[in-house]
Order: sequence, then C-alpha cells, then structure tokens
Amino acid sequence: MRTWGPLTAVCLGTFMLLLDVTIAVVALPDMAGALHASLSDLQWVMDGYALALAALLLGTGAAADILGRRRVHVVGVVVFAAASLVCGLAGGPATLVAARVVQGLGAAAMFATTLPIIGAVYQGRQRSVALGAFGAVSGGAAAIGPVLGGLLTEGPGWRWIFWVNLPVSVAAVWLTLRHVPESRGPKGRRIDWAGTAAFAAFAGAATYGVIRAGERGWGDRGAVVFFLAAVVALVCFVVVERRCAHPMLDLGLLRRPAFVGVMVGAFAFNAAAFGVLPYTSLWLQTLLGMSPVHAGLVFLSLSGASMVVAIIGGKLLHGVPARITVGGGLLLVGVGACCQAVLGAGSTWTALIPGLLLAGVGVGLVSPGIAGAALAAVEPRRAGMAGGSLNTFRQLGYALGIAVFGTVVLSRMQETLPSGAAHALAGGGADGLRGRISRHALHTAFAHGLNSASVLAGCVAIGAGFLVLVLVRSPEAPVVEPTAPSKKTAPTPR
Repeated sequence: MRTWGPLTAVCLGTFMLLLDVTIAVVALPDMAGALHASLSDLQWVMDGYALALAALLLGTGAAADILGRRRVHVVGVVVFAAASLVCGLAGGPATLVAARVVQGLGAAAMFATTLPIIGAVYQGRQRSVALGAFGAVSGGAAAIGPVLGGLLTEGPGWRWIFWVNLPVSVAAVWLTLRHVPESRGPKGRRIDWAGTAAFAAFAGAATYGVIRAGERGWGDRGAVVFFLAAVVALVCFVVVERRCAHPMLDLGLLRRPAFVGVMVGAFAFNAAAFGVLPYTSLWLQTLLGMSPVHAGLVFLSLSGASMVVAIIGGKLLHGVPARITVGGGLLLVGVGACCQAVLGAGSTWTALIPGLLLAGVGVGLVSPGIAGAALAAVEPRRAGMAGGSLNTFRQLGYALGIAVFGTVVLSRMQETLPSGAAHALAGGGADGLRGRISRHALHTAFAHGLNSASVLAGCVAIGAGFLVLVLVRSPEAPVVEPTAPSKKTAPTPR
C-alpha cells in the first residue's frame, strides 16, 4: 500500500469527479419531470459542471503549485462533497445548476493536482504503469457513469447520483492525507487571477452563446453579443498570458506541434465520444420507453469495451508511440460515431451497438496514452501546466460538444416539427406531444437530429485523429558525444 497508496488516493478522487461528468446522463428525463426543467436547463446541468471544471483547471493548478498540491486536492474534495449534497437537495433547476458549478470548482482543484502528484511520486516504469492506471480509471469512469446513474435513478432516485459522492469523498480525503506526500512547483510563482478570469469568461460566454443560438436561432442578437464577448475574453486572455510573468498557460507551448496536437486531440476526444450521449439517452427513454437502467446498460457496450482495451492495452502497447494510440483511437471514435448515424423511425437500441463498441475501443486507446503524451510534450517542471491544459481542453470539448450537438439535434427537429414541439421533444417531453403529433413524426424528427449530431461528432474525431498522427512525434534522444572507455572500466557488453 505504501507504493500504490498515492495512486489509489488520486485515482479514487479522479474516478468520482469524472463519474459526475456523465452520471447524470440517464437521469435527465427524471430531473426534467421533478424540477420542471427545459432543454436549456438540462444542458446547463451537464455544462455547468464541465465548464467550471474546464475554466478553473489551469488556475487551480497554478495555485496548487504555490500552496501545495496535496492541500489543494483535499480542499477540492471537501468542496466537491458539499456541493454534491446541495445538488441532491435542489428544489429547482437554478439551484441544481448553481450547485453543479460549485461542484465543478471542487473537481477542478482535484483534477488539476492529479497528474502533478503522480509525476512527483512515481518515476520510470512505475510512472508509466501509474499513468496507465490513471488513464483506465479516467476512461472507465466517464463511460460507466450512465450505467451507475441508471441504477441509482431507477432505484433510490436521481438525487442519489450526487449523494453517493459523500462516503467516497470521506475515503478519498483519508487516503490522501495518509499516503500522498506534499509537493509544490518552482518557488516564486504567483497565481494568474486575471488569466483565470479571462479564460472562464471566454468558456462561459461561448457555451451560453451556442445554447442560446440553439433556442432562438444563430441570428439572435443575444447570441451574437455572447459570441462577441467570448472573442473579447479570448483576446484578453492572450494579452494577459503574454505579459504575465507567471502565466497559467505559456503560449510558447503552442509553437510546439506535439503540444498542439495533444490539446486538439483532447478537445475532440471528449466532445465526440461523450457529447452526444445525453441526447441519445433522451431518445432511448422518452421515445423508446426504456427505463434508466436499461438506457444505461445500452452504453455498457462503450464503457465495457473502453475499460477492457485500456487495461489490456496499457500492458501490450507499452512503448508504442502516443501518436499511434491517441491518433488511431480518435479515428476509431470518429468511425464509431458515424456508425451510430443509422437511426430511422423504426430503429431500436440495437442499431447503436456496433458504433458504441467501436467508439469504446477508441476511448480505451486514447485514455491511457493521452496523459503520457501531454507530459512528454513539456519539460518536467511544466508537468502541472501540461496536466491542467490537457484536462481543460478535454472538459471544454465536452461542454461545447453538448452545447453544439444539442443545437444540431434541435435544429434538425425544427425542420419537420413546429418550434415549440421540437423544444419539448428535445427536452424529454415526448409524452406530452403524443396526443397532438404522430408517433412516426416524433421518432423521425429525433432520429434525424441524432444522426446529424453523430456525423458531426464523427467528423470532429476523425479530423483530430489525423492531426494527432501528423503533429505528435516522439522526442528525439539527445545526442551524446562518444567518449573513450576508461582503462579501469571495461565497456559494458551489449
């Protein structure tokens, strides 16, 4: 336990925080009914958490380098647990979304410190094994969330998908305090508050603009204002980072093709692999009449394949270049997403299985390799920045993926249904429409929306996969001038 105690502690926290990214997927119809939530409310239940996680990762990572990574990790777990309690007690969508944002803040403190802690504790082959385990936990947690969410929603109720975090948080705090040594980054660093605020404003404005455009059209004045605000915030972020003595993201890293390739791959990975799942879950439950458990079990083909491939691949693919595992995995995720775009008015859940299996294999290849690729693209002293950037791009991809794919689903529905009916259908209100609109029309509209979103997700993953294959290269070994062997020491035989 002394050797693997730190890994167990951080992986437990990682599993919990990543589980909450997708665990609410199959609970969305029950949440909508209990809280009288709209489609945009449901999107923000998912995106509020992911956006806070993405927007604050880099800032909390810099803070952890100064204040101590173990200390910040423990504080993050406590905040996460408290917000989880409030999520379960929420009486309306506004309270739930607000609590999810705070939950994302705690998750950011936990997630930002995970890779730096692993990098500080483990070296050599142990680090490779630890990163493989971390990748397997990451992929498995994100994918298995819908299954566990279905069991809890159909059993004690959807509120327990949040309350289950409480005992796990207690265990995570105890293990961290007992087994994780304190570590810090280089001395003299300062927290980049201005950069953190600018990046949070950019992420929030861009996501809100997409969701608003989906509701009111891309020409809506409010949506345009938020898009312009996102551009201004992004420009401010670049200016701040270029002038800051201790930026949370060194923009010079963007001149490294390997770093850029890994970040693009991370963004596309979470967007394409998981961004369509909330709407697929709504289709399974509100159109096909499946229970939360059965809907969650449909996604078991993805989660099972990803976990098996991640575990086996971590051993068999040791030493294989990251460009192959990450790039090839993204291509498989993309092809798998496209294979799910086969739905029609009479389709059942079985039509999704081949595509989910293929995407699951891709997820299992990407998850273990992408963390190591991020660390390999920078110097050891920038491990915290690399880890924070990787996780930021992953969660930002998920948040924007949900927003964009939801807009695509809704816009395709509006081609065949009245606007009000399309909004109600996309928000899980199929039961209220059945008396006014034919079953065939409802099924056709939702299927067309999902097909379009799946094709877009597939194109994003395939494009990112090719970029990773081109940009991510293994670093060349340093050239060492040969020296004459000592007379007292014979040269080592090869």
